[in-house]
Amino acid sequence: MNFYNHLLEHNIRPTKQQRAAIDSIDGAILLLAVPGSGKTTVLVARLGFMIYEKHIEPERILTLTYTVSATKDMSERFKSLFGDEYAERLEFRTINGICARIINYYGRMIGKSAFSLVTDDRMNSELLGHIYQQVEKEYATESDLKTVRSLITYIKNMMLGPDEIKHLDEAEEIKISEIYRLYQEEMRNRGLMDYDDQMVYALMILQRSPETLYYFQTKYPYISVDEAQDTSKIQHEIIKLLASGSGNLFMVGDEDQSIYGFRAAYPEALLDFEKEHKGARVLLMEENFRSGRHIVDKAQHFIGMNVLRHEKTMFTKNPATGVIRNIELKSRNAAYSYLLKVATDCTCETAVLYRDNESILPLIDLLERNGVPYRVKNMDLTFFTHRTITDISHIIHFAKNPSDEELFMQIYYKMKTYLSKALAQQACMESRKHQIPIIDAALRYCKLPRGTENSLQDIRLNLKNLLSDKADQAIGRITRQMGYNDYLDRSKISDSKIMILKSLSYREESPLSLLDRLNELRQILRERDNDPDCPFILSTIHSSKGLEYETVYLLDSIDGIFPQEVPDIAWKSSSIRKSASGDDLLELKIFEEERRLFYVGLTRAKKDLFIFEYKNEDTTFLNELFDRGHTRRPDTSGHSAGAIDHPGFFMRSGAVTYTSTLRYNASTPVAYMERSSAKPVKDFSEDEYRAFIDSLAEGVRVVHKKMGNGTIISLDNRTILIRFDTGKESSLQLHFLYSHDLLKLL
Repeated sequence: MNFYNHLLEHNIRPTKQQRAAIDSIDGAILLLAVPGSGKTTVLVARLGFMIYEKHIEPERILTLTYTVSATKDMSERFKSLFGDEYAERLEFRTINGICARIINYYGRMIGKSAFSLVTDDRMNSELLGHIYQQVEKEYATESDLKTVRSLITYIKNMMLGPDEIKHLDEAEEIKISEIYRLYQEEMRNRGLMDYDDQMVYALMILQRSPETLYYFQTKYPYISVDEAQDTSKIQHEIIKLLASGSGNLFMVGDEDQSIYGFRAAYPEALLDFEKEHKGARVLLMEENFRSGRHIVDKAQHFIGMNVLRHEKTMFTKNPATGVIRNIELKSRNAAYSYLLKVATDCTCETAVLYRDNESILPLIDLLERNGVPYRVKNMDLTFFTHRTITDISHIIHFAKNPSDEELFMQIYYKMKTYLSKALAQQACMESRKHQIPIIDAALRYCKLPRGTENSLQDIRLNLKNLLSDKADQAIGRITRQMGYNDYLDRSKISDSKIMILKSLSYREESPLSLLDRLNELRQILRERDNDPDCPFILSTIHSSKGLEYETVYLLDSIDGIFPQEVPDIAWKSSSIRKSASGDDLLELKIFEEERRLFYVGLTRAKKDLFIFEYKNEDTTFLNELFDRGHTRRPDTSGHSAGAIDHPGFFMRSGAVTYTSTLRYNASTPVAYMERSSAKPVKDFSEDEYRAFIDSLAEGVRVVHKKMGNGTIISLDNRTILIRFDTGKESSLQLHFLYSHDLLKLL
């Protein structure tokens, strides 16, 4: 076989950079491959070159991939290119696959059986749920268990020591160190191990058993690793040990596409490759064959702002067909409506990409209500059992069942009841005894401080009115008037899920119907079958990695969502950032992963790329992408103003959390009433008036022609409450303000 002629017969014409990678066999080699550069084709072609040109036996080559599906895909790719003769003799494995072999080999050598691998997620969840309840003194939701599992995976993959694990307690607001200790103890007592334990035990064996290490080093003198940027610290240690015998290690990856930090991906190993491997070489594949030049040039400019990376310049010979542009809308809800129209008219492959799973739920709700087809990739349903969503649900159900003791004990300290646990328990006892609602019992039979009594009366009134509210008004009542936001602030819990809940609530008439709709959506997403031919695709950026689409829409380019936070170090010069250390370095790493995630989203598009942004919202990434400079809107109110979903949301500048601010109370006195009989100074359409309403939100700075500058405190469909800089608070009629041109945004 003439190898390169064989590639030409299969329409593969390697570039100079690709050919250099294919021909490089001996020694430690890191191939940095930009998006769309054909890395899988090169990796498979290199395997063929090793066998047919270098006459290396297939059994002596180990190819490690990130997932089981990737091992199957690569094996099929090899078969399609070179036939079946050697395909079955090549070893394509995940890291866990080779770790299982290491453990089993060592077990046979010493005559002992290894711990049993837990493959049943339900069994693992039951064990962790029991331990969580024991440590945290409350039942774990599905979301809680997901968090715990992720942290345990992170601990093992990052090889954290006891002090580092203990530090996670404070960072994660959960006693993960104790949960982890009890979990590991119970697993050992039962003779069990999980998938992360497989790697921990395999590394220990390789470190402590020279015979085992020698066996695998001689068995696999040639090791190839795909998606090296997604490999964790412990996985890199295992690979380094296996390759240390022959020194023949070929790693393919790109730290610019390392986006799995939450799974303990360790891109530092790529940056330190030449230090860790004697005589190592770094090769580049910089040509993108996927996207148009307009997308490639912008994406390269954008990712070049990261400093923790190898220098490389992505380029393409593709023409600049298609478009890349921002779509400016008044609110996030407007983006959902926009995408509903896109989906309705969709005829070519179009993907909507987003940072977090729950971001797309309001759009899914719209699509389902309108019967518009869509595909959704790897939808995570933990939103529906997240602690904040569960709390809101419990409060609504308690409003309906005010004698439910179990509900009350879960929520009393999350509202402005100001009850101690002892008083809450006494109230429950008096409620049972006298067969009356719990709060009535507390007010009538418990000895309460005057302030607590007043607060309970307010809570009772709010609970009474709650069920007659519209759904969005009920969420606002719970979060603001009943004090749930205060609880989140005290507990340092993000309220970003409530933002999504609020968006879902606008199409529901009551809080109870909202809860019913949540159950419906959860059931729909759990049971739905995707039509593989549907061109309209919904996916997180993480799930889209490695894929490509004709047209891409990117959601949520809002500071506080994407990126989650913009640390001060991000605005400093690159020379300062390169020398960052300590907390600055940690903040920089986190922020640069956010930038990498956005970059991966950009480079999924082949032809057209659209990115939403919203009025009055800071958008660092779009500023960088379109080279607008690193300017941020002044924040005179102490908050970053803007209507995220609807008048009723504001974003804490530089924070992860969002807070519902819509306050509705029909009995709120109007402290300052404009005379509505006065003649309007302008004519206007309903659309113009609605645009004015949509530009307002709590925290927004405004100027009143008569009363001066102030900050919006709350608003509903009719009135707005403003705290003026003079210290005076006034409730004003929105229609009068607009018709008489009295109020402007600062």
